[in-house]
Amino acid sequence: MSQRFMILDGSSLLFRAFYALPLLTSPTGEYTNAVVGFSNMLQKMIAEYKPDCMVVAFDKSRHTFRTEMFADYKGNRDKAPEEFSAQVPLLREFLEGWGIPFLEMDNYEADDIIGTLSKRAEEAGGYEVLIVTGDRDALQLVSKDVNVLYTRKGISDIVRYDEAAFKEKYGFEPIRLIDLKGLMGDSSDNIPGVPGVGEKTATKLLLQFGFLEDVYAHIDEVSGKKLKEKLTENQAQAELSKKLATIERNAPVEFTPEEYAITPDHERFFAFCDKYGMRSARQGFEKLYPAQGTLLLELGTEETEQKHKAARIAGRNEAEVFADKLRKASVPAFCGVYEGKVPHLKLRALGLSTGDENAVVESGSEAWDILYPLLEDASLHWVTIDLKSFYHVGGSREAHVEDVQLAAYLADPSIGTADVEQLRSIWLPSAPAISADEDETEKAAEGAGIVSKLWPVIFEKLKGYDMEKLYNDMEKPLVAVLAEMEENGIYVNRDRLSAQAEAVGKKLLDLEQEIYTLAKHPFNINSPKQLGEVLFDELGLPAQKKTKTGYSTNAEVLNSLRYVHPIVEKILEYRLWMKLKSTYLDSIGELIDSETKRVHTTFNQMVTATGRLSSSDPNLQNIPVRKEEGRIIREFFEPGEGYDYLLSADYSQIELRILAHLSQDKNFVNAFTHDEDIHARTASEVFGVPMEDVTSELRRRAKAVNFGIVYGISDYGLSQDLGISRKDAAGYIKSYFEKCPGVKSFIDGTVSEAHEKGYVTTLFGRRRDLPQIHSKNFTQRSLAERMAMNTPIQGTAADIIKLAMAAAYRAIKDAGLKSRILLQVHDELVIETTEEELSKVQEILRGAMEKIVSLSVPLPIDIHYGKNWAEAK
Repeated sequence: MSQRFMILDGSSLLFRAFYALPLLTSPTGEYTNAVVGFSNMLQKMIAEYKPDCMVVAFDKSRHTFRTEMFADYKGNRDKAPEEFSAQVPLLREFLEGWGIPFLEMDNYEADDIIGTLSKRAEEAGGYEVLIVTGDRDALQLVSKDVNVLYTRKGISDIVRYDEAAFKEKYGFEPIRLIDLKGLMGDSSDNIPGVPGVGEKTATKLLLQFGFLEDVYAHIDEVSGKKLKEKLTENQAQAELSKKLATIERNAPVEFTPEEYAITPDHERFFAFCDKYGMRSARQGFEKLYPAQGTLLLELGTEETEQKHKAARIAGRNEAEVFADKLRKASVPAFCGVYEGKVPHLKLRALGLSTGDENAVVESGSEAWDILYPLLEDASLHWVTIDLKSFYHVGGSREAHVEDVQLAAYLADPSIGTADVEQLRSIWLPSAPAISADEDETEKAAEGAGIVSKLWPVIFEKLKGYDMEKLYNDMEKPLVAVLAEMEENGIYVNRDRLSAQAEAVGKKLLDLEQEIYTLAKHPFNINSPKQLGEVLFDELGLPAQKKTKTGYSTNAEVLNSLRYVHPIVEKILEYRLWMKLKSTYLDSIGELIDSETKRVHTTFNQMVTATGRLSSSDPNLQNIPVRKEEGRIIREFFEPGEGYDYLLSADYSQIELRILAHLSQDKNFVNAFTHDEDIHARTASEVFGVPMEDVTSELRRRAKAVNFGIVYGISDYGLSQDLGISRKDAAGYIKSYFEKCPGVKSFIDGTVSEAHEKGYVTTLFGRRRDLPQIHSKNFTQRSLAERMAMNTPIQGTAADIIKLAMAAAYRAIKDAGLKSRILLQVHDELVIETTEEELSKVQEILRGAMEKIVSLSVPLPIDIHYGKNWAEAK
């Protein structure tokens, strides 16, 4: 089956969008109508054609090789309106959020980029190329594998040209379009052609003789004296016009499918939409690429005649009647219409369903006072979607409410945080889709109806997978814990934040100067092109790989070169500080709530396939651990008013302890049982030296092997981590497995079982399907095998910390303490506490975390506390 490669003529489409819509502006006054129109077109293209890879080509300037051939080429065009030109940088920013490459080249037009890429894809084979443009010139590129989607009167009126459609319109094959332009010219591009020869005459000549050259070869056979004279007098001009109309298909650009894959950056795109007030663009993006935290009521767009209309209940009598129906329903369901952000989230309306009838009730209405209390009725067993938001708006933790979204994630973690329409399409494909033409509250009512029908189907699947206990005892109780943690937030010292931002800014300037000194001149360190030229052309470092824009200078390449030249280490350090500054120091201030003075991160429970939690807005789980950089970031997180300390409780080497338990390798079990340094013990075994002779370097290498094994590392990966040869790395791994046969046996057995069953599970029954484990593609199969190796370990660790969080949360509540959990960062819990409660909290944490599960090795925690998060590490 061929893959679909879509190439967008950005210059043409942005112009069409600009003139198709009235001038629109953002809240801060920037013009946005062209980008809004482009967004509408892009969403339509992706939804309808589902491309595997995509690129946007753009004209860089008016000066090209064609203007050198003919100075007046496109000379009749007015300068683009400033309102249009100002939106080109916005389009770049827009596409960065979508993860779609934007290509422009000196001396070439967008058409030439399009022509070259389409040719390269044809040569590669296995690709269906779709060119989207409003420029007829692209029709010359139509072939068996290349079609043109031609936009006519605006961005929504599109005609698809394949070879048959082109021939039906013009009467000859697509490549002869350039001969047509040679004869008739093109007024839009100021291509002269032959004066007096229009499309009808030019077409007749080509159908009679063939190509332009054939017309002139048979000039004596042309009927009409006047026409013959015009052709003869303007032969050179006709030949020039054909050259000007011919798209260059050998421009210096390569077709690399992996670089043209669509890689959405939700955080960047949402920030763009918020900045420029492009709400509809964000909604369309979210429907195509749902992200964690997406409003669950942003539903699908498939239209159906079988839609269920929802009653809008406002009066007391209708409310009482519907309340009685809800009490009798086997699976009553609701969907909330939420607005605002934590900790100020509000419940504006409810979509309600008995399973057979759907209804909407608005907050503050007479009916609300009757229907809303039913959500806390202990005799009713509700189902909803987005249970955490319900808790945020004051929903009772004691009410019987199931979360169909959470259950679906456990049944198939690959779907992530799916909305109602996605769940319907997966689990109830024959059920009617939610209507696209209804308002938010009506969609909520339809969604509630779908939720009611989804629950029995999905929960039955959970039971079939033996995961109802995982749902009931671990994941569902955790929702309330996460909701409270999000509401708690964590206090940020603004003064310290500003001081650190200034200090890091100075450090970056110092690093810049050091890098300039090593390079012997200043350059743009943030420009991959300039950096590549400095490293590989000027300093002569060995180039690892090239991209279409020059040398690759990504993290993998730089890490492989960090010991080759001192400038590389400085660049890596510069990038780290730059990322920390932009991600945390420059952005966290904007995330501090004006009322609480705290940052309220979002904990994402339904994102990772292994079950680990993640956080966003801001992401507090990517701060470097045990490094100066991470410490500086953590220093501005402090206990808030009424509290004295931040306390950190962190599992010690939990994944290696789980590996010891699952593998029962005697070296691992003995080391942990006797409280030995596991990395020193591993070094002693692998490198054949007594424990007392293990150097820090040998321990470092053993540590890399230990953790590498947990993550299914290859000899190549280990060689990159340690800066050693691949052969030496392979030797380390071989020796490791010889000295730790239990680990080898466990890994081999796990991979073998995955091949047999098609999935792996954690110690607590969390399941991860691995469909690629049976792939004939070696790379895909190997990746699935690595997932089979590490999922039982990482997933079990995630399960344990979740159980420990819930146990600690309950114990702190039961003890009536003021202390509270603020953060979970992988294997660490961060608690806000007081001087008086400090010892009691430590006691609770040791009991909750160290005794939550019984393994064949101890599961100790490290506890530290201080006046900020850095001191507590």
